[in-house]
This record gives sequence, structure tokens and C-alpha cells, in this order.
Amino acid sequence: MRLTDLPAQQRPREKLLTQGAGALSDAELLAIFFRTGIAGCNAIDLAQQILSQSQGLHTLLAAEHDHFCRFKGMGTAKYTQLQAAIELARRYLQTSLERALSFDSPQAVQDYLKLELKGLQREVFLVLFVDAQHRLISTETLFQGTIDAASVYPREVVKAALKHNAAAVIFAHNHPSGIAEPSQADEVITRKLIQALGLVDIRVLDHLVIGGCHAVSFAERGLL
Repeated sequence: MRLTDLPAQQRPREKLLTQGAGALSDAELLAIFFRTGIAGCNAIDLAQQILSQSQGLHTLLAAEHDHFCRFKGMGTAKYTQLQAAIELARRYLQTSLERALSFDSPQAVQDYLKLELKGLQREVFLVLFVDAQHRLISTETLFQGTIDAASVYPREVVKAALKHNAAAVIFAHNHPSGIAEPSQADEVITRKLIQALGLVDIRVLDHLVIGGCHAVSFAERGLL
């Protein structure tokens, strides 16, 4: 069935306009992005097939170019468009943080970091430097490691925080395995960083572990 054969209230574009984007399923959102289907398959059916083959939206959005193009009806044009949309979303969230949402909106921080660290195959350690009002000054990836671990040096973190004249910091690192649960090593290095930064009166507001679509907050766990 073609999308034009559906009742107006069931067509993705019309549904978005009347009910808002949040009312649409993953397949319906992708259908708007795809615009058209392929022979014998409308845009919604095509989206549902690809979501099933890719085992969900997160895996599809994180797919490399070659893997993405293996899906029927997909190609370089759609891949570049989708990557551009993801980057626009990441920059929007970063702008929100820069406009003082920062730590006063923990969910905004988590959303931004999920996009920033999504799909990375190597572990990285990222620091958000904030001022006394918890407004974002800068974001830096200070360390990169193997797929298993990243070496984090407290002295380098202190130097970077002083360079930015930060009043506080938020740490984040990813687990390429997709499991966001903090390890014992994560807890140990966090304690060392808190001690080192405490010597120069810089607070650690949180340490977030990002795994896939999930985030675990040290602050919410009472681990700081």
C-alpha cells in the first residue's frame, strides 16, 4: 500500500504536523527521512524492514558507511544525509549546554554526551569544564585508549582545568561494549581525580559512563 492510500491522519508527515514528532514511531520518523520507498514497499515498510535487519535504531544510526549501504534501498546519499542530521542534533545539544542549561539540566548533559560518544570503537575520556554558575566553558577529549581501557592522568586533568579557569568539571567516558555499568577501575580513577582537583579548589560535579543509549551517573549513584 502506498502512503498516499493511507488515511491522512496515519501518514507520517500529517501525523507529525498534527500530533508532534514524539507521536511517531521509529519507522514513521525514518519514513519521513527516506521520503520514498522502493518497488513494492512504501517508505514505512522499508523503514520497518531496515530497523529489523539492523536490530534497532541505535545500531542503524551507528552503522559505518559500508554496512549502511548494504541495506536494500540505502546508499551514500541517504548515509550522508543521516550523518548530517545526527551532527545537527549533537550541535543543537551542545548549543543548549553553552546557553547555560549545563549541569542545571542533567538530562541535557546526558543527551549531549550520548551523541558525542555514540558508536566509538575506542574508549575515550572527555571533560566538560564549567564556570561557577555551571555554564559550559569548553569540552575536551583528554585521553584515548584501546577498546578495553583508557589511561587517565590526574596531573593532565588538573592542568587542563586550570587552563580553562574552570570552577568545576564533569567527566564522561564511553564503554564500547555498550554496557554503561562503571567498573572498579572507573571508581578508583574518579576518586584520584577528585583528590587532585580538590587541591586547587575545583569541584567534580559528576562522572558519566556512556554505553550505547544508556548513561550511568556517579552523582546519582552516590559515588562522588
